[in-house]
Amino acid sequence: MSKLEILAEAARFDVACTSSGSNRSTKAGKLGTTHAAGCCHSFTEDGRCITLLKVLMSNACSFDCAYCVNRKSAACARATFTPRELAELTVEFYKHNYIEGLFLSSGVLGTADATVERMICCLHILREELQFNGYIHTKIIPGTSPELVDKVGRLSDRLSVNLELPSAHALSTLCPDKTPSSVLAPMALIHTKRTEEEMLLLASTHNTRSIRQRHIRKKSSPRGSERALISNGACYTLSSQKTSRIGSSLRSFAAAGQSTQIIVGASPEDDNHILKLSSSLYRKFDLKRVFFSAYMPMLEDEHLPELGTPVPLRREHRLYQADWLMRYYGFEADELVSPDAPWLDLEIDPKLAWALNHIDHFPLEVMDASLEDLLRVPGVGPVGARRILQARRTTLLSFDDLKRMHVTLKRARHFLTCNGKRDPQSPLDSQLIRQRVVSDATTSPYNQRRKELEEQQLRLF
Repeated sequence: MSKLEILAEAARFDVACTSSGSNRSTKAGKLGTTHAAGCCHSFTEDGRCITLLKVLMSNACSFDCAYCVNRKSAACARATFTPRELAELTVEFYKHNYIEGLFLSSGVLGTADATVERMICCLHILREELQFNGYIHTKIIPGTSPELVDKVGRLSDRLSVNLELPSAHALSTLCPDKTPSSVLAPMALIHTKRTEEEMLLLASTHNTRSIRQRHIRKKSSPRGSERALISNGACYTLSSQKTSRIGSSLRSFAAAGQSTQIIVGASPEDDNHILKLSSSLYRKFDLKRVFFSAYMPMLEDEHLPELGTPVPLRREHRLYQADWLMRYYGFEADELVSPDAPWLDLEIDPKLAWALNHIDHFPLEVMDASLEDLLRVPGVGPVGARRILQARRTTLLSFDDLKRMHVTLKRARHFLTCNGKRDPQSPLDSQLIRQRVVSDATTSPYNQRRKELEEQQLRLF
């Protein structure tokens, strides 16, 4: 267990709390299933909540990235799993209902290819010898050769290549062993391979009928807009993102797509820069998720923030909120944080901050506001907006009706009128609204607990 303790602890800064995005049902003679509903904390059909084993193959590393606790020059306990040790450990954990899947990463053992070959050996034992059919998320080492990326992608559900730092200058300063091309080339390759596979599956005469009947996803009509209301289970989101027309169960290469991670605060880039980068990555590589990790100083280095000056976790939280608004609510990075005001407001969420900065856009009349405009109202989400659009076809809506639709009226009523009527207790005053929201947040039990944890780095394993 000493190896596991060392290598699980060493993996804790790799952010992997995400749904699996992949469905694979039980197969005769195989262990495990994969459910798109969750991976880090997933609920199986029989109701069990199970977690993801997040571990490094090795924390020995030939790279000397300044921010990394496992860097070559760091004085820390080192350990390395053999491929069979880690494969058998994963299966044993699965058999005891501890986990549903594996997140596998590693320090660089000699070279990127040598490390990835070792990871492939582990995955091959899991998939072929031990017949493990559960979810696997594998982190690709920057600089890995294309043929090895292809092999890993056929043994994993999701791949990730961590960008780590938000600029080429930061990368050259803090990661002398990495280059932008060594990180971006595998991301581009993964995107290309997934696109090529999708085209082949769509063109396949053998699969045409089954794809049309069971696996091709219907596109929502934009109805005059470049963005469409897209269904994701019970949730509806406004998005211009291109969605795959092929279900994950037909894919053989990285069925659940790819993600990346950006460390926030180890280098001086502002939030406007980071959000523009995030938006570009989604468009260019069709990423499923960009993760943000607030930097926690663990090692002394002249190029890094001083020890004892952690990046506020609230900044990380606000970046996730802004990222969500860009992906699913139709916002652009420059609308949320401009080059002239490049930092997100830590006191209030980005959607409310935008509304208060554009108070002249309000109030909106619920009976004729467009979907795009409704989604910019604080307290109105995709499901609420859809309910408003449906209900107003047959009913003159009131604030009581909006409450029954589960619209968050504490915020939304400041920005709306119903049949020309405003709520007299909710004036359109940006300073008053801000004061009320900050006061409510300060006294809420949730945020009181958050304040207690503010100076801590959340552990993800």
